[in-house]
Amino acid sequence: MAAKRMLFSLLLPLCSLFFFLLSNPCNAHHLKICHFDQIYQLGDSISDTGNLIREPIGANTPFAKLPYGETFFSSATGRCSNGLLMIDYIAASAGLPLLNPYKNAEADFRHGVNFAVAGSTALPVENLASKKIVSPVTTSSLNVQLDWMFSHFNSTCHTERDCLEKLKDSLFMVGEIGGNDYNYALLQGNSIEQVKTDLVPEVVQEIARAVRRVISYGAVRVVIPGNFPIGCLPIYLTAFETNTTAAYDGNHCLKNLNSFASYHNNLLRETIKELKKEFPNVVIVYGDYYHTYKWLLKNAVAFGFDPMSTQKSCCGTGGNYNFNLNKMCGQDVSACLNPNQYISWDGIHSTQEAYRIMAERLLQKIFPQLHCSI
Repeated sequence: MAAKRMLFSLLLPLCSLFFFLLSNPCNAHHLKICHFDQIYQLGDSISDTGNLIREPIGANTPFAKLPYGETFFSSATGRCSNGLLMIDYIAASAGLPLLNPYKNAEADFRHGVNFAVAGSTALPVENLASKKIVSPVTTSSLNVQLDWMFSHFNSTCHTERDCLEKLKDSLFMVGEIGGNDYNYALLQGNSIEQVKTDLVPEVVQEIARAVRRVISYGAVRVVIPGNFPIGCLPIYLTAFETNTTAAYDGNHCLKNLNSFASYHNNLLRETIKELKKEFPNVVIVYGDYYHTYKWLLKNAVAFGFDPMSTQKSCCGTGGNYNFNLNKMCGQDVSACLNPNQYISWDGIHSTQEAYRIMAERLLQKIFPQLHCSI
């Protein structure tokens, strides 16, 4: 007993130290308290667990083969990382199995469905095409995913009341979505100001329409993640690299691109306020991916990431950020030997370790707002 007390006395200060240094308390909240029976995910490559690779074009994408998934899986699952994603850690925190992709017709969907598709956009591809923006990966935009969701519920619920009863203990994740609308526009030559004017309001309204739609299906707890600080990602640091020191902030992120991401997030948050007024009986929570990523970058060394590689991709080649848009991960490009020391996996998506830490941080912020009864 004395030995146990001594061990506890040693661990307590250690836990407190980590709390103050990393804002990551040892006794983090778990979603198990919410007693969620299912999770339903809409989104893009940040959360796709295997839908794109089951589409006709998807089998030939890099995400369909190693080294994608190599850290956790014996073969690639379609996850755009070396292993697990944030949605995997969110499901685990809720005490649920990993979410199966909707396109896997033989999968078990008793605990939810993942409708997210890597490369998808918030706006329909036809809408983007009218603006001369090409969506090169998939046509399964947010409205298509919502149609899949409707078909799923239509086949699993006997009546509307039955659906409402089944979904009252579910968590709905609407996004992250919209990032690809901006990626395609910016990398295809549109200016930041042009994208702000032509795309951002439409993208945010499309997300709002999606939220209204899932609420009409029976959702009572909805999380809406914002965009990441894209100016910190190797793909953008490479594409918009400049010798102008003033273009970068203290974390060596591109200020104008992060300002753009913040613009989207601020408009999204204002829209969420309106949605809360519109649906006072529904819990609607903003998922702050932006500040979660910035927090990770700031504390990267304390978490064991290589200080020389925090903005380099683990799986990539060339340049200051180990990234080349013409020779990306999965295209005969080797991955680093120590992905746990990298935040970025392929220059666009994060490593499993980065996603794990961000998911834990995000859950700490989201949990109190979900108003789960203990």
